Amino acid sequence: MGNIKILLIFFLSATYSLSYPQTTIEKINKYLNKNNIYNYNELLFVCIKEQKMYHITGKDIINEFIISTSKFGIGNDLGSNKTPVGIHRIKKKYGNNTPIYGRMVGRVFTGEIATIYNDKRKSSTDDVTSRILWLEGLEEGINKGKGIDSFKRYIYIHGTSEEGLLGTPASHGCIRMRNKEVIDLFKIIEVGTLVLIL
Repeated sequence: MGNIKILLIFFLSATYSLSYPQTTIEKINKYLNKNNIYNYNELLFVCIKEQKMYHITGKDIINEFIISTSKFGIGNDLGSNKTPVGIHRIKKKYGNNTPIYGRMVGRVFTGEIATIYNDKRKSSTDDVTSRILWLEGLEEGINKGKGIDSFKRYIYIHGTSEEGLLGTPASHGCIRMRNKEVIDLFKIIEVGTLVLIL
């Protein structure tokens, strides 16, 4: 498929320094090769145990983000509120003109600025804020199809009003980021970018 820009969401318990262990690269390549994907130059790597996302180019970590995945664990079933697994891609992007902390409902800015909690308090509205990267599952029977479809489950990478809970599993299936960081990421991530969740 040529050189592909990739968002990689991969669950691993290892502690990372400034480059991948070779065994991790081999595991990533094995999974992608099995699905006829052979080359990538850039990816995001999310470690569930660490609740961190690493922006990697080549074998170098150029940035890292504290994130939240689902407080219900990993899974693909409709209604489970779990973070799904398998190969995805960014299907759509929303919020290009939404102000930082702007609250979005149905992927549309409501005109409201969300209250941002920097402590352990929870929002009563589970706000989606600032930017949205909407994921589409690409693996039939895993994250695509009846009852397990990530796109129909509205699985996003997005900003959150619960910034104080980042670093712990706290979402309802999506991947949450700090608002400023998701805005910066939104600028460089293109529609069609692959996402791998394992």
